[in-house]
Amino acid sequence: MTSQRIHAVDVTARNLKANAHLSLKDQQLRNNMRSAMDSLISKRLISMPDEDERENLRELGNKVRARALSQLPDLLEQLESKLTQQGVQVHWASSTEEANDIVLKIAQARNAKQVIKGKSMVSEEMAMNEHLTKHGIEALESDMGEYIIQLDNEKPTHIIMPAIHKNAEQVGRLFENRLALPYTDDVDSLIQSARSILREKFFHADIGVSGVNFAVAETGTLILVENEGNGRMSTTVPPVHIAVTGIEKVVANMQDTVPLLSLLTRSALGQGITTYVNMISAPRQLGELDGPEEVHLVLLDNGRSQAFADAELRQTLNCIRCGACMNHCPVYTRIGGQAYGTVYPGPIGKIISPHLLSLENTPDHPSASSLCGACGEVCPVKIPIPALLRRLREENVKSPKQQPQVMDGQGSRYSVTERALWTGWQYFNSKPLLYKAGTFLATRMSSLTPNKLGPWTQNHSAPKPAKRSLHELAKQHLEKKS
Repeated sequence: MTSQRIHAVDVTARNLKANAHLSLKDQQLRNNMRSAMDSLISKRLISMPDEDERENLRELGNKVRARALSQLPDLLEQLESKLTQQGVQVHWASSTEEANDIVLKIAQARNAKQVIKGKSMVSEEMAMNEHLTKHGIEALESDMGEYIIQLDNEKPTHIIMPAIHKNAEQVGRLFENRLALPYTDDVDSLIQSARSILREKFFHADIGVSGVNFAVAETGTLILVENEGNGRMSTTVPPVHIAVTGIEKVVANMQDTVPLLSLLTRSALGQGITTYVNMISAPRQLGELDGPEEVHLVLLDNGRSQAFADAELRQTLNCIRCGACMNHCPVYTRIGGQAYGTVYPGPIGKIISPHLLSLENTPDHPSASSLCGACGEVCPVKIPIPALLRRLREENVKSPKQQPQVMDGQGSRYSVTERALWTGWQYFNSKPLLYKAGTFLATRMSSLTPNKLGPWTQNHSAPKPAKRSLHELAKQHLEKKS
């Protein structure tokens, strides 16, 4: 049976609820997601079977990230100084627009016509491909998952595995339609076909773009991990390499990367280590046979300083982009990543996207959670995601005029009516005589309680007051005993 997408979501930040309803109707998507998530959950447990060892490693990872963030401004300056000494050109960007402008100017200075990209979520955050295309520069994804969704004009559905929402049959049909290849659903054949096409692109590309998993301040080293080899090709074959990353990816020294690399690969894919760990610290030197002539690093802020400024919200920046929280999230597993309408979906997306896009543009995200706590339990660097979601919900309903202004878009869900109702509830519950009179009337008039109470009663029975309050029952019990 040939599968097809019958419920396409509108990939915009403001349509999470509508997108979720559409995704829930797509049984093929739900089957694909459930199968993939179950596999990833099992692999993670197999790779870290010893609970004590796992929790000790998570605690170490948390401390490494917390220490780096506590020294973030100094470490960033140290990183820039070290990289500059080694011949890497460092650029600072406060916004995605500024970052795209930097990349475009580098490309235009080289008269570049084609850019080949390794996997990079920050480049997705920047919408780099679209920006370069507008200026006549082709940007081609070389990561297999990214290449698949680029062919289908989609956005990534997962941080680590962008095309995890598709099965082999769907990819085979896509290659048949877009690449004129004979149909097959054999995974190895599909991968080899794509690799043969991409291999030629590497040698004709003017610029290679990559992300950065960790940037080591002490040594001026950019670390990239991958399994396919496209990252190494993108950073060594073209004459220019541009790395783009968020400012939070810096760590103090090489020793700090050891537990983080172990946590990243085992949490993401259940692997002890990835196939390739690339370390880049300089452009090609005299006497060297390969490597780029120029290396550029673009350090992007884009709302990260806002999160950094708040002691609690700063923990959001601990993230090492493993995707484990998504793999264990009951909401993400059922609706997929594209329903969120943001670059970073799932639990981590719900706490980081409001900083990148403002709460006004992501009003539903902090509430799109059951607060079951699974994400916090599996996070390799112990980000308290449920607590941060509760905090964002609080910021979401604050008065837009309330000071201090912690976040852009604060109070996007503020309601005068709701605030008045909660104020009334507080007053009612703080006045004993009023509370007693109110509960007396509620118990005697419970039959008048409506059966429909908004969205709650779509899946639940409407709550009805008991015939007698707890105070009354306790009083009756004491009277009988006496």
